[in-house]
Amino acid sequence: MSHAPTTAPPRGEVDRAAAEAFLVQFHSETTPAQTLAARLAEVDREIEAGGTYVHTLDELRFGARVAWRNAARCIGRLYWNSLHVRDRRTVAAPGEVAAECVEHLRVATRGGRIRSAITIFAPDRPGDPGPVIHNDQLVRYAGHRTASGHVRGDGRYVDFTDRVVGMGWQRPDPPGRFDVLPLVVSRGDAAPEMYDVPPDAVLEVPLSHPDLPWFAELRLRWHAVPAISNMPLEIGGITYPAAPFNGWYMGTEIGARNLADADRYDLLPVIGRRLGLDTSSERTMWRDRALVEMVRAVQHSFDAAGVTMADHHSESQRFLTHVEREESAGRSCPADWSWIVPPVSGGLTPVYHRYYAEPDPATRPAYLPPQA
Repeated sequence: MSHAPTTAPPRGEVDRAAAEAFLVQFHSETTPAQTLAARLAEVDREIEAGGTYVHTLDELRFGARVAWRNAARCIGRLYWNSLHVRDRRTVAAPGEVAAECVEHLRVATRGGRIRSAITIFAPDRPGDPGPVIHNDQLVRYAGHRTASGHVRGDGRYVDFTDRVVGMGWQRPDPPGRFDVLPLVVSRGDAAPEMYDVPPDAVLEVPLSHPDLPWFAELRLRWHAVPAISNMPLEIGGITYPAAPFNGWYMGTEIGARNLADADRYDLLPVIGRRLGLDTSSERTMWRDRALVEMVRAVQHSFDAAGVTMADHHSESQRFLTHVEREESAGRSCPADWSWIVPPVSGGLTPVYHRYYAEPDPATRPAYLPPQA
């Protein structure tokens, strides 16, 4: 695998060693028409002239897909080579970025047949930084502080909601539990700009339960496409600060985390009471029982709506298939165990019962931690 240089060059300037390492990998795993020597010489001239170079479309596609293959926290990497790459490297203006993000949602949603996709915007160049998307996902729900001190909506996004209100976003009246937040995009030192996400670009699934009619009365829902949008993509020494990408949801992400976590929707006490469980002690395992029914409801609802969703048992098996394929190709498959093991029934899945190669933060290509 390629590795990043030990000392990072100034923003936008490319380290030749990083470019060479990527191109060597690209030529070793694919069959470009151009020879490696010719391509290296071409890239060296570009870097000498302007401090950076331009990826070919094939290099861009390969780099984005391998970055997914290298993503140690993702259980769905079996499908890395099918990632749909949208090349939008000429797009940098915030308004155009936001419009392409909306188009990304439409392309990825496909009426519920979710497609793994990435949209890659302008890179950082010497003296010319690329755009930045400040949302951590293209679709997130607002968190509204109420006069009583409680939160209506997603508790994790209270501060972000307050931020966009300060920028001029109008809270719905009355504030809801599932109000889609606007996109916030900036470039360089310019002030961030804000853009609403059209409702028809966000497919949402109303949640019901296969056996509990009252569950639908809770009026819960969740959006169909988990598009991460604040992780820069680095390929061959070039950083693309805005490169939103998505796979599809696993039921536990919504049922056992987003709707269940205490700092998010914290719905397990509600479910437990509606189930008639004894919530007076943790030893009754009421949380466990409520959690399973929540996950069942999410899985059932997405299936009934015809929206792509993985389940944690099947995806665990597929991940081990991916590990076997990587090892057969002569590559290791680093993984963060705490992210690969599902947050419910972990011990019932095969990914629980083994360890994995330790992730190397220097591995490239990669999706990087969000910029400060």
